[in-house]
Amino acid sequence: MSEIEREMMEYDVVIVGAGPSGLSAAIRLKQLNADLDVVVLEKGSEVGAHILSGAVLDPSGLTRLIPDWKEKGAPVNVAVKEDNFYVLGEAGQIRLPNFMMPPLMNNHGNYIVSMGNVCRWLAEQAEELGVEIFPGMACSELVYGDTGELKGVIAGEFGKNPDGTPSDGYEPGMELHGKYVFLSEGVRGSLSKEVLAKFNLAKDCDVPKFGIGMKEIWEVKPENHNEGEVTHTMGWPLGFKNSGGSFVYHLDNNQVYVGYIVDLNYKNPHLFPYMEFQRFKHHPKIAKLLEGGKRVAYGARAVTKGGFQSIPQAAFPGGALLGCSLGLVNLPRIKGNHNAMHSGIEAAEAAVKAMNEGRSGDVLSDYDHAIRTGVVGKDLKKVRNVAPLAGRYGPLGGLGLGGLDMWMQTLLGVSPFGTLKHGKTDAASTEEASKHSVIEYPKPDGKLSFDRLTNVSFSMTNHEEAQPAHLQLTDASLPISVNLPKYAEPAQRYCPAGVYEVVQEEGSDARFVVNFQNCVHCKTCDIKDPSQNITWVTPQGGDGPNYPNM
Repeated sequence: MSEIEREMMEYDVVIVGAGPSGLSAAIRLKQLNADLDVVVLEKGSEVGAHILSGAVLDPSGLTRLIPDWKEKGAPVNVAVKEDNFYVLGEAGQIRLPNFMMPPLMNNHGNYIVSMGNVCRWLAEQAEELGVEIFPGMACSELVYGDTGELKGVIAGEFGKNPDGTPSDGYEPGMELHGKYVFLSEGVRGSLSKEVLAKFNLAKDCDVPKFGIGMKEIWEVKPENHNEGEVTHTMGWPLGFKNSGGSFVYHLDNNQVYVGYIVDLNYKNPHLFPYMEFQRFKHHPKIAKLLEGGKRVAYGARAVTKGGFQSIPQAAFPGGALLGCSLGLVNLPRIKGNHNAMHSGIEAAEAAVKAMNEGRSGDVLSDYDHAIRTGVVGKDLKKVRNVAPLAGRYGPLGGLGLGGLDMWMQTLLGVSPFGTLKHGKTDAASTEEASKHSVIEYPKPDGKLSFDRLTNVSFSMTNHEEAQPAHLQLTDASLPISVNLPKYAEPAQRYCPAGVYEVVQEEGSDARFVVNFQNCVHCKTCDIKDPSQNITWVTPQGGDGPNYPNM
């Protein structure tokens, strides 16, 4: 425990992160026992400020949590009415017939939503039940009990100098203790990484896998808009050596979500995910849609894609991992919000059962079992081989074999492949620059495509500059001494916000510059850096992007 004196508050359950999993857990806890003291701590300036998702929502988790969500005014209004999948070439496209797609890929009954707005609504429901929600409260440290169990967090620490020492305006934050602590930080959260290592939670699972997802909101001309249309593509511009693809979702008010996901297992360190996204918008089909429109928002975040075999142990002494902290995205469906909500419900039910039995601070093994064998596990088990097949055989081979695997499991309940392994981590997949050609990308035109820094301004990102950098280098010399000569320092390209630069001034050695003020908290650097030299930790509360409707 820290030597700094802090005020301490006791709760029954402390929840880190006001995303769909954390808020679902909070609501379910109070539904089961209105007398429980439940607190949700959110690092964003408001609930929803750090939420970025596609998103086509499978409402199964929401319906399980709040069956009358429609009557209560949930912002879930745009039903999917058209479902398209295209393989793109540079100048044209081939549409795959819907009957070829396994039934689980069907979006009938799903909704195009802003998950940021859904989370804002869920927060209102939670507060009506008596849940305390504190936005702008980043959780920077974990607090452990006498037997090593997790018993709380330190939240709301402000006013450190860049070197980490307290400034004149230092506020030490508070210790919040709970009988159980739920970590629902999203992808690659810093506290989740700590407990994964401390309790060796990943010892029996495959390596985690990720993609980088980038998204813009566009207002398009009314004649180009088709409310309820959902389109996914693969192929150009990423090609068929690297896996990834796009999503284009038409919501209401002439708005369209345009996004691109690049799987982070790519080998060529010269690949520039952000520029692949910008180039995608120049495809004739997409350019026609966006012509005469305007981009109104931008953001990026890592996406989990390891699936069933990469789920670590979900419960540990004193706490549990929820949602994307576990990696519950169904990759071929490009959906994880429903599973995040189911995980929050399962964690709450396990915790209430334990507390009713007089327990606290132990392992909620019922929760771990429910994740693997319940609705989440059943959803993910059917698609477990899609990612490893794409990793082995490329996007086209993965599409064919993954489709066969999903059909076999749907019709016969068995997989011809068993359960495949992912192989290398995304960082270890990066090969030396000398083995690959430099990729030349067209310059953004300022109409359809934009440079990174211009786009970052549309994420409303802000960080107090007089704080310690929240992007920490284990060895400050490695980017120039190892990553630059060996990998052409890919941080210059894999970051979707232009945080990392190699600066070479005449007459001086190259320098590695970290512009942490630009960071949109996507965590790609923590995942993809080939030297595993960068660690993302939370900045002070309220800092980062301020997404309006992502």
